[in-house]
Amino acid sequence: MREAIHPAYGPVVFRDRAANHAFLTRSTMTRSTMTGEKTIEWEDGRTYPVVDVEISNVSHPFYTGTARVLDTAGRVERFERRYGKRGGS
Repeated sequence: MREAIHPAYGPVVFRDRAANHAFLTRSTMTRSTMTGEKTIEWEDGRTYPVVDVEISNVSHPFYTGTARVLDTAGRVERFERRYGKRGGS
């Protein structure tokens, strides 16, 4: 493997501002690649770079169960009119 071609990989805190939730993980979005260089003091007392995200698993509708399925323009009814209902045996 060639040396010095890979980005730095280290601990980063991702923070979901909408849900007031943060988690510590490892990423290539380290302090050297971030423009704002915001940091946060984590639970272990160390300071880590922080990346603010708009949606995470805590606030995303799919994961929270608040997602709604909309039947726009009666797709099921239109399909049944076009191809007919299947008769149950």
